[in-house]
Amino acid sequence: MPHEVRGVVARSKGAPVAVETIQVPDPGPGEVVVDVQACGVCHTDLHYREGAINDEFPFLLGHEAAGTVSQVGAGVSNVNEGDFVILNWRAVCGQCRSCLRGRPQYCFETHNAHQKMTLDGVELTAALGIGAFAEKTLVAAGQATKVDDSAEPEIAGLIGCGVMAGLGAAMNTGGVTRGDSVAVWGCGGVGDAAIEGSRIAGAHTIIAIDLDDRKLKWAKDFGATHVINSAGMSTDQVVEAVQALTGGNGVDIAIEAVGSPAAYEQAFYARDLAGTVVLVGVPNPEMRIDLPMIEVFGRGGSLKSSWYGDCLPTRDFPMLIDLHLQGRLQLDRFVSEKIGIEDVEAAFHKMEQGEVLRSVVMI
Repeated sequence: MPHEVRGVVARSKGAPVAVETIQVPDPGPGEVVVDVQACGVCHTDLHYREGAINDEFPFLLGHEAAGTVSQVGAGVSNVNEGDFVILNWRAVCGQCRSCLRGRPQYCFETHNAHQKMTLDGVELTAALGIGAFAEKTLVAAGQATKVDDSAEPEIAGLIGCGVMAGLGAAMNTGGVTRGDSVAVWGCGGVGDAAIEGSRIAGAHTIIAIDLDDRKLKWAKDFGATHVINSAGMSTDQVVEAVQALTGGNGVDIAIEAVGSPAAYEQAFYARDLAGTVVLVGVPNPEMRIDLPMIEVFGRGGSLKSSWYGDCLPTRDFPMLIDLHLQGRLQLDRFVSEKIGIEDVEAAFHKMEQGEVLRSVVMI
């Protein structure tokens, strides 16, 4: 029998979100219902509200979440009722060409629940197939990853998106290791997670680059050894500043966490020969970059995009929670404030103004 619960819905492009009564069906085969305990307010949810992802309104927002499995559908074996889980948007299929080649972290056919949650009989589009600004949500079983329930839900849920994207950009995609030098453009949640990941991996020089001194202070708290406020600086000036901090050479790994052509160009030129550029910031569809091919060839190295931190949730989520519980991963520093489900619209405004690193909805 469907559950009637509160959820945050975006009904139309650009309109303020509202808390509505939605219907969550009982789980079918391969599905689970999760009692959501906490969900971070991510820029991706704002993109959905603004119609920047697609126009499949109404949206049930929220995706960076943790909670407890309350119901399990037929055939589910990876989780049980009562398990504490982090939700993810990479439920690997195991059958696509990437999975069959032993690369499930790049799964091309990730799946969501087959059934839809509804609002007054109208099907809702769940953000990233999750829809976790709600008291309960329905997901594919593979979207629920069991972790140690000693972790607080407001901290654990952040691994489900922004923290994983940033940590993974450094540790998985960029391959940061002991003795490396790293620069990170953009010191919001994803960028700071990349800084934290670089610190954990043993980078000796971590340069944070942003336009906002407040964000640069946050970056230092996560392990940045140097900061550059690039406001008003040209690409050449930023590159020279990075080189001055790295013996004139540039960094081994340059991580662009903004999704900006200007920042990407700076990252491209600020890396050392044979260095790596990682794009984890999400650009809009109209953005373009123009780089001389001789520079792409002559500098060597690699230009990579990081998909969800190239993570495998079943491998990475429990490991990151363990690192946090050991005191090695500073997840608590990402939580700027804890808010109620009715405060999501206000949290969007704070996020746009750069006032918070992460607002977390407690449900």
